[in-house]
Amino acid sequence: MKQEINPKETSRAYAFEMWMKAPMPMVTLFKTLDVTRLVRTSRRTGMKFNMLMCWCIGKAASGIKEFYLLPEGGRLMRFDSLAVCTIVENKEGEVSSCDVPFCDDLSLFNDQYLRLTREVAESGKNHDLPDSMVIGTSALAQYDIDGAVGMYSGIFNNPFLIWGRYKRRFFRTTLKVSFQFHHTQMDGAQAARFLDELQRVIRSL
Repeated sequence: MKQEINPKETSRAYAFEMWMKAPMPMVTLFKTLDVTRLVRTSRRTGMKFNMLMCWCIGKAASGIKEFYLLPEGGRLMRFDSLAVCTIVENKEGEVSSCDVPFCDDLSLFNDQYLRLTREVAESGKNHDLPDSMVIGTSALAQYDIDGAVGMYSGIFNNPFLIWGRYKRRFFRTTLKVSFQFHHTQMDGAQAARFLDELQRVIRSL
């Protein structure tokens, strides 16, 4: 569920005034994550690395109140649930998007991730959850990239993470990620705290 709220009654009042009509309101942060634990968990359980990343992203974001707000069409909306979007290659060889509702239960999230991505791959139709605040992701797992800056269309203001292939060195595996967000939704401090929390969640998985 989502509802429009008065920006002046929130902690984002100043940011809404400053950045809502800015020609380029998006900010991108880069971080190198230690995903050693994630890779080991994936191998041990058979769960997909990308699914585990999506769950960790949702888990880290769920404790940060700014993630439940999003500017839409000049208004500020508040959501009561989160979802993580993953890109799926469909039966036509093209890409479709799949919103997976976040839940604390990793096993349940995994079940929903597998079912929904399979349905999207087979149907070629996007699975959208418009009543959830959706965190976008794009995994270019077959490529070595140092970072990426997303396109600002002026239509979609959702936060977005992009990553490529993880790298192994000795006993450590790292992954470079970029995190793009709308400045109305959060400031750099909240975004950096989210990335720190994402690292903590990965290490404690």
